[in-house]
Amino acid sequence: MQLQALQDLVHTTRDARRKQTLPKFPAAERDQLIKKYHPDHRENAYRLITFGPNAGEKTVRELAALLEGDSPVPAELDLTPTHSTDVLVVGGGGAGCAAALHAHAQGVKVLLATKLRLGDSNTVMAQGGIQVAITDEDSPVQHFLDTLKGGHMQNDHQLLKTMVEEGPSIAKWLLELGVLFDRDADGNLHVKKGGGSSKPRLLTCSDYTGLEIMRVLKDEVLNQKIQLLEFSAAVELLSDGTGACTGAILQDLDNKRYFVVAAKTVILATGGIGRLHIQGFPTSNHYGATGDALPMSYRLGAKLLQIDTFQYHPTGAVHPEQLIGALVTEGIRSEGGHLVNAQGERFVNELDTRDVVSSSIIRECEEGRGVRTTTGRIGVWLDTPLLDVESGAGTLEKHFPAMVRQYKRYGLDITKDPVLIYPTLHYQNGGVQIDVNGESGARNLFVAGEASGGLHGRNRLMGNSLLDLMVYGKRSGRTAAERAKAMKHGALTLEHLARFRSEAKKHGGALATHSPMLFPDYVRKEG
Repeated sequence: MQLQALQDLVHTTRDARRKQTLPKFPAAERDQLIKKYHPDHRENAYRLITFGPNAGEKTVRELAALLEGDSPVPAELDLTPTHSTDVLVVGGGGAGCAAALHAHAQGVKVLLATKLRLGDSNTVMAQGGIQVAITDEDSPVQHFLDTLKGGHMQNDHQLLKTMVEEGPSIAKWLLELGVLFDRDADGNLHVKKGGGSSKPRLLTCSDYTGLEIMRVLKDEVLNQKIQLLEFSAAVELLSDGTGACTGAILQDLDNKRYFVVAAKTVILATGGIGRLHIQGFPTSNHYGATGDALPMSYRLGAKLLQIDTFQYHPTGAVHPEQLIGALVTEGIRSEGGHLVNAQGERFVNELDTRDVVSSSIIRECEEGRGVRTTTGRIGVWLDTPLLDVESGAGTLEKHFPAMVRQYKRYGLDITKDPVLIYPTLHYQNGGVQIDVNGESGARNLFVAGEASGGLHGRNRLMGNSLLDLMVYGKRSGRTAAERAKAMKHGALTLEHLARFRSEAKKHGGALATHSPMLFPDYVRKEG
């Protein structure tokens, strides 16, 4: 059947679908679906890590190669510092800016270094909102239980308890800084319901919540005159010889030269891993999301958690080609948009957890009920015009202006026709193990945001990432600053790297690549 005919089928089946109420999958059926279709359960995509703190554990082949990869830094590099600071923050997204601001507020010297420009991050692309329990019908306890269930009961309870309890104070802080959250007709904060949540608790700024939060944080970093190094990528950490972190080696991307930053404490907030394109998936992540914190922390001896699980957002664009992998916000499903297969049928409760919805979409496509694009990709429909049918003309334009504009650039009107979607690599569920103050297993090394692990378990609920960034950005920033006040600078050595290289040489195939990757390799290979 031609693509246009399949698109027409979405319109002709709409009235019948509107009368349906699809239940969520029972627990046993849900688990079976995930195990059969979710990419996390493809055995051939994984291998054992051969050495280091996570030796004997499985992760995807792309990440294993980075963890076992060699540092690009030569052993004889001059470690005379170019910069000296109390707190070094690596990463210019939401977590990094929050950490820098809270550390700066403690009265210490802060240096924020970022691989790209300040604000270039996954944070700016967070569309769905930030989960905070603020209504009378809701509570941090309910938020805790929803997140625990969504994470398959594998969440770190202390990290999760801390996040949900500090949510309301974080929302207040963001409002005081100037974030323009949506409000109802009476001027009260407006909340929406998200997938896997039992109560509406998403605070939103239309469909560009992360962009609005990042706008305010970026302005505040500049207003506070925090020292900033842009286009300066961290490539290695420094230690005092006993395992404590004492700074980092950065690379100036303009001239490729290495330089040293001495720091009493270091906060890594480098974000996720999407640009590794695990298992060949497209990604919603920004260009610099190559998991830089993981190999650097690993070489210093920090243990990683749950690095065998990744989130594939259910609704990544598969048409047109220019938008491959870009998110079609979960907010459209939250407000009633249907997922529809090639036969015009709904096949999943659209507000089930992301791993369930992604697995269901993959099942439809693998069992022949997907829609093939003109370029040979496959997906299912998201019935976007339904929102205007249900809530009146102009609903999409009002609530999802960025999404409408994004598609209009390529001649597509999502208020009139559905869009084709397929799961896209979206989030790194695991990461560096941290305590409730964001400190890793390596002394004086803190990790905040997506680079950390344990909080979300094996599946993150929508809206919890922005809250994670703000809560653990704050906690790591404050703790790192207080620690720095009470100590002197440590010795600057690469002894941990020497030990890592010695261990790697005992294992065949190790050190085959350099890590961190810094940027994806999109160069077309000849032959």
